[in-house]
This record gives sequence, structure tokens and C-alpha cells, in this order.
Amino acid sequence: MEKNIFLIQLGTRIRKIRKQKGMTQQHLSSVSEIEKANLSRIESGMTNPTVLTLLKICNAFDVKVTDLFTHSD
Repeated sequence: MEKNIFLIQLGTRIRKIRKQKGMTQQHLSSVSEIEKANLSRIESGMTNPTVLTLLKICNAFDVKVTDLFTHSD
């Protein structure tokens, strides 16, 4: 899978989970201690988040990291 497509899909998945949890980017940013601008870049697929950043996001969502890579549609 091309890197850009993968990052876009990952960001889309993070955005979907965030919205399902009823969280704004600002709230997720605060809870996960990730800058809102960086979170926005992650959700839009414009940056490659580190594993630690993904772990912070998952902890804020109370989900497993693997949930970011599986689809429950």
C-alpha cells in the first residue's frame, strides 16, 4: 500500500473514532497531550505519527492500538 494512502486511511480512522467518542479535536488534544495542529495533520494524513503518539491517542480513546488498523464498518 502506498504510504500516502495508508496515512490518509489511518487519519480517517482516527477522526471516525474521535467523532464516535463525541470528542472534538481540541478535547482529544488536551486529553492526549498532543498539539491540536499536529492532531489535525494526523487526521488529514499529512504526517506520519510515531507509535508513542498513536498510543497516546488510543489511551485517550480507551481503545487498543490495533483498533486503528481494523475496520468495524
